[in-house]
Amino acid sequence: METIDKQATNSTPAICFDPDTHILRISGESYPENSFDFYAPVIVWLKVNLPELAEFTLDISVNYMNSSSTKCILDIMDIMETAYNRGVITRIIWRYDHDNPRSYDMAEDFSEEVTFPFAIEALGS
Repeated sequence: METIDKQATNSTPAICFDPDTHILRISGESYPENSFDFYAPVIVWLKVNLPELAEFTLDISVNYMNSSSTKCILDIMDIMETAYNRGVITRIIWRYDHDNPRSYDMAEDFSEEVTFPFAIEALGS
């Protein structure tokens, strides 16, 4: 299975998949010039690999994202929802900055979009 390892920049998050734990981590700010181009390899990777996994966790800590990044994260969650409905043990851990109430609100908004387990935790928990 091909791994994912993208380093963060000022406007893009770090994205890393750990093949041993089946955890995809996304962390940092997300406002790339073209979010769809940035997230496309991740979305393709998920479509190919997620159905083959027994379990999968998205561990995300993004305090700010633009609207096109939001759409891409929703696309990722849709892929996860499909896998969950097919029997893959799927979950999200969304880490928010407790000093930024908007980041908690964003996590709550996203949690309403899925039926699989979605935990919201303060960074450092």
